[in-house]
Amino acid sequence: MATAFGSVFMPEMSITWFDGSSWSAVEMVPSNSIQLHPGAHVLHYASTCFEGLKAFRHADGSVKVFRIDRNVARLAQSARLLALPELDEGFVTQMILDTVKRFESDVPQPPGSMYIRPTLFGTEPAVGKAAAPSETACFYVLLSPVGDYFAGGDRALRILVEDQGLRCAPHNGMIKSGGNYASALLPTMKAKAEHKVDQVLFCPNGDVQETGAANFLLIDGDEVITRSLDDSFLHGVTRDSVLTIARDLGMKVTERTITVDEMLERIKKPGCEAALSGTAAVLAPVGTMVYQDKEYKVGNGGIGETTVKLRTALNDIQWGKAEDKHGWLTDV
Repeated sequence: MATAFGSVFMPEMSITWFDGSSWSAVEMVPSNSIQLHPGAHVLHYASTCFEGLKAFRHADGSVKVFRIDRNVARLAQSARLLALPELDEGFVTQMILDTVKRFESDVPQPPGSMYIRPTLFGTEPAVGKAAAPSETACFYVLLSPVGDYFAGGDRALRILVEDQGLRCAPHNGMIKSGGNYASALLPTMKAKAEHKVDQVLFCPNGDVQETGAANFLLIDGDEVITRSLDDSFLHGVTRDSVLTIARDLGMKVTERTITVDEMLERIKKPGCEAALSGTAAVLAPVGTMVYQDKEYKVGNGGIGETTVKLRTALNDIQWGKAEDKHGWLTDV
């Protein structure tokens, strides 16, 4: 039986604790060693945020981390928006690189990679602070070697188009916090049971936004259309990378609002494609949309050529098979 993505961990992780005034020296500890007071702020008021990024092994044996600067900047932003203790970006960057360096020999060969999960949460034991931030915190970097996301076979996904509910509170959408994923969990489980879909595309009031765990892209011929950035959804690093590569390939990139009606009209075209972007899958093709109990094929309902082309171009940069023109890779 195949191991689930992200369920295997390195035996140690790096960790530091904030006591209200400063961060402790970074330590390497067993990965199952966190001890929390049952009144810890995070357990009651969800004061937590995290990131997901990857390290890749190149043919010469070197290991590179992909777009660490963007992920660290987003983590620092999430911490500020959740009123968690401030994170110094240089400190976090070095902590991530040092942790990956320690387990450099465990970074898988392509198409595998080392998934990196930096996590920050409030630790203050205070169940009366529902409207106040945690004065103390913990930050750690956990590593998980992962294989090919499509090891079971690349296939076009089925998604439910949901135009009533929200993925999360709109003003918190751009924060990578566990609470946002938790709020999308029940609607996603319900959609999987009732409609046999893989994900839910949240489109509140007909405004196409994102799924529970990925950004959404519409590919119409040589144009990539995606929702313009605002506070209501996550500003994906993979999304930004794919859009940059699309421009490099001479494609037109349009960031704007998209309605459900326009999306369903466009996907009727034979050459139209849709895809979900995220760190794990990079770019996953969408073949069918379910809306108001009716099924709509995206293009021919299969895996789109442009989706595969964009994903391959990004993978080639990550694995060192193509030039890193944008300085996305950082040496370990």
